[in-house]
Amino acid sequence: MNKKYCEIYDRECINCGECDVCDLDPNKICDSCGKCIETNENYKIIKITKIISEEK
Repeated sequence: MNKKYCEIYDRECINCGECDVCDLDPNKICDSCGKCIETNENYKIIKITKIISEEK
């Protein structure tokens, strides 16, 4: 059985839901709208820490 690792803190996932909260509105669950990464700048840097793919 694989344990899920927390995306925010250095620990095993405890299903707190904190990683699902919107960065712009803490009262909203993230729906991947992309507003938090919209910008008028020519470029923006996003650090990718993990790529998860489903094995079939």
